[in-house]
Amino acid sequence: MGKADFLSPKAISNRIKSKGLQKLRWYCQMCQKQCRDENGFKCHCMSESHQRQLLLASENPTKFMDYFSDEFKSDFLELLRRRFGTKRVHNNIVYNEYISHREHVHMNSTQWETLTDFTKWLGREGLCKVDETPKGWYIQYVDRDPETIRRQEEQARKKKQELDDEERSAKFIQEQVRRGKDGKEAETQPVYTELKRESEEEKVAFNLSAPVASSSRSSLALGASALKAPASSSSVKRKETPSGSDSRGEKKKKSALEEIMEIEEKKKKKQSSAVRTDYWLQPNIIVKIVTKKLGEKYHKKKAVVMEVRDKYAAVVKMIDAGDKLKLDQNHLETVIPAPGKRVLILNGPYRDTEALLEGIDEKNFSATLTLDSGPQKGDSVDIAYEDFSKLA
Repeated sequence: MGKADFLSPKAISNRIKSKGLQKLRWYCQMCQKQCRDENGFKCHCMSESHQRQLLLASENPTKFMDYFSDEFKSDFLELLRRRFGTKRVHNNIVYNEYISHREHVHMNSTQWETLTDFTKWLGREGLCKVDETPKGWYIQYVDRDPETIRRQEEQARKKKQELDDEERSAKFIQEQVRRGKDGKEAETQPVYTELKRESEEEKVAFNLSAPVASSSRSSLALGASALKAPASSSSVKRKETPSGSDSRGEKKKKSALEEIMEIEEKKKKKQSSAVRTDYWLQPNIIVKIVTKKLGEKYHKKKAVVMEVRDKYAAVVKMIDAGDKLKLDQNHLETVIPAPGKRVLILNGPYRDTEALLEGIDEKNFSATLTLDSGPQKGDSVDIAYEDFSKLA
């Protein structure tokens, strides 16, 4: 029986059947031939070309098994490195993606019987970090590329250098503080002298009426003043210190209004951090479709959210065509109307609050809104673009 023509129905059917993946048990790794059914695989095993390949493999079976094992290992690790990087991933996910390639090396031609054996071998060789969980084996690629290691060492060296600079600056500041303290102690330290007379004939006179700081005083008066000066200066300083501390306390002391304002700001920050969520869809708002998967017909077109499903998906109705679509929030974005239009706040402490758009701040990517409902009605707030949208 002759071979079917290229455009005959039988030839077309054979080409359709040969597309995609076939069953692994009907694949011959030595001949790299995929058979479609058991009969075809049996006929291939009886063929002369297959017998020749078996004779070659029987001469040195270890060589061929090592070759296929090395090919399987290198391709598997290359896919793991390129697709998942150093992330922790289930080994079956990587294997399913690996075998989706039609010309891959099959595991039944390698030294490993199962995927678990191969995973354990990767862990023993240090090529991956492996751990067993109730859900199965997880693997994490260990990047030993010289360029990556050099980059990591460079980052570690920079970090160490920054820490050294910080320590050096801290030591310098401590040294400056210590020198300042030593200088002050040297200045304030009193100097005591002995009471001596230069000659025996000199008379000792006491001038009680003159002030202590007079220029014409005897050596005895100088000694007495020297003894009294430190005590008087220290007493003066003791008196001055509380006044200085009082002045500093007055500077640091805040008014009751400032304290109340600080408390309110802290409450607002806590509320904003607690109220903010990762979903923002609300009914009766206008959104814009940003995904290109639906074609140019819907790309950059506006729609009205009719219904929100599971918080992250919505049924929208196109404004122009009237078509209804179900889309994820990642495929949509908010619509900013012209000033004076009504909007709905979708996220943050003012969530579900209607407001009036007063102005747009393009530099900070935000807008000024006047709240139109709620307990803070009439207040003006600044809201980011992605946290409000035009009402339908």
